[in-house]
Amino acid sequence: MAGMKAAACLVLMFAAAAHAQQERAVSESVADFRSVRDLIVRAAEKMPETEYGFRPVAEVRSFAQQIAHIADDQYNLCAPVKGQPRKDAYRAIENSLKTKSELVPELKRAFAYCDAAYEAIGAPFAVVPFGNSTRTKFSMLNWNVWHTWEHYGNIVVYLRVKGIIPPSSEKR
Repeated sequence: MAGMKAAACLVLMFAAAAHAQQERAVSESVADFRSVRDLIVRAAEKMPETEYGFRPVAEVRSFAQQIAHIADDQYNLCAPVKGQPRKDAYRAIENSLKTKSELVPELKRAFAYCDAAYEAIGAPFAVVPFGNSTRTKFSMLNWNVWHTWEHYGNIVVYLRVKGIIPPSSEKR
């Protein structure tokens, strides 16, 4: 009997430790999302309207297209976590908005949409449909984090080429 109680205690301890690790992973992902979200919004605000059509070379997206792509993917990657279909086409924003005055507010709306997914993730390892497969909610949100950081790295180059200090390099 004592052995069964000890085994039950160990199971509960391991379950509690696993749950604590899951909570930590989620909270760190949320913090990373908020960091990159804020940097991208600041970068979009710093780039002059006249430079939104700029592209370092012809083969890459313009600055406006980069911002639009980031906004599109907030919906594309957070909708499954929220249990919602994406209402618009995959590249709806990228294919329709071109100016700073259009894109900055839309970028903020897209990030607010994702904020709600991060804040109400619920069961992070619940499986959600994505395309022709499935992923966990945590995987979807983590994908959004690294993908958004990837594009922040892209737009840093655009800012630097134009002589603009990226938000992440500003003096604090």
